[in-house]
Amino acid sequence: MKRFAGMALLVCVFTVSAYAVDDHQPQPPKLAQEHSQAIPKKDQGDVPPPSAAPEGKPKAVSREGVEYLEKLRKGTPFGTADFDLQGLRAGMGARNEPTVEGVKLIRSKIGDTPCEWVLAPGADPDLRLLYLHGGGWVSGSGGNYLPLAADISVAAKCAVLLPDYRLAPEHAFPAGLEDCIAAHDWLIANGPSGPGPAKATFIAGDSAGGNLTLATLLALRDRKRPLPAGGIALSAATDFTLASESLKTVHDPIISARTMPEFRVRYLDKTDPRNPLASPVFGDYRGIPPLLIQVGEHEMLRDDSVRVAKKALSDGIPVKLEVWPGMVHVFQIRRLPESREAIEHMADFIRERLPRSR
Repeated sequence: MKRFAGMALLVCVFTVSAYAVDDHQPQPPKLAQEHSQAIPKKDQGDVPPPSAAPEGKPKAVSREGVEYLEKLRKGTPFGTADFDLQGLRAGMGARNEPTVEGVKLIRSKIGDTPCEWVLAPGADPDLRLLYLHGGGWVSGSGGNYLPLAADISVAAKCAVLLPDYRLAPEHAFPAGLEDCIAAHDWLIANGPSGPGPAKATFIAGDSAGGNLTLATLLALRDRKRPLPAGGIALSAATDFTLASESLKTVHDPIISARTMPEFRVRYLDKTDPRNPLASPVFGDYRGIPPLLIQVGEHEMLRDDSVRVAKKALSDGIPVKLEVWPGMVHVFQIRRLPESREAIEHMADFIRERLPRSR
């Protein structure tokens, strides 16, 4: 019982003050409290309420964050009217060069899977993070995520590997997952400069990549493969039964909830959506490493993160859940003050789990 209570205290939640949102009127910055608490027993629904005696100082949404959300609300979320796969692939497949001065980009290959290392100046090539890109399992590329990978490499002083795992519907489940599993196996013994053992490894990913992060951890555990020191899931999709309440109640300014059945039919084909490697919210997390889970308040997938954090915690796994007020889907890439702070939290999570030198 004491062991479980200690783990519960590792759950970190940026709670959201209750307020009404008018999509057409500017909103003032909202206050939230950062504190430690156990995830409530309710499986679905709203973000956990603020504690009566929260720790830390009130945290306001930045001016840039408020303005960015207002700007997004003037547009139309992807998939509202139709599902433009080719347009999604064109956007998510575009290469974005990093702006970090002196960063090294090193292309490689794992079997038939193209990949690219990102190594910022001063980063340790033996501290390795596997980053799994988003894109709804049907689009995306490592090249699209080079700026984020470079920022993570700077903050955590690690080498980041971006694999171009296979995409659906041409390669349905579990093809992409198998590529991710193989990529982690590979980076244990291979770094930016060639063969060589890793000091420590981590797995991270966003959206579909957050789903694949959790699924890869479960699969590595089940196959008795070496596990990373931790997993980081950003805005993860975790339930293809589409049971999370936020799919119905949250207006996501980035992507419409109507896209989820579209992604499901293309990615899963005839796979049971309750398969834990497809829907990690149904997984058994015993034996996997600690997790950091970050999600924005204004996400259709918000409750997917809350529910999977609760499930992992109930299985005895240390979990840090961060629900960021005022933030949207994969806000870490948006170049907001909150984006930079969230990346620093990722770096802290990595540093806290590095093996101690004797």
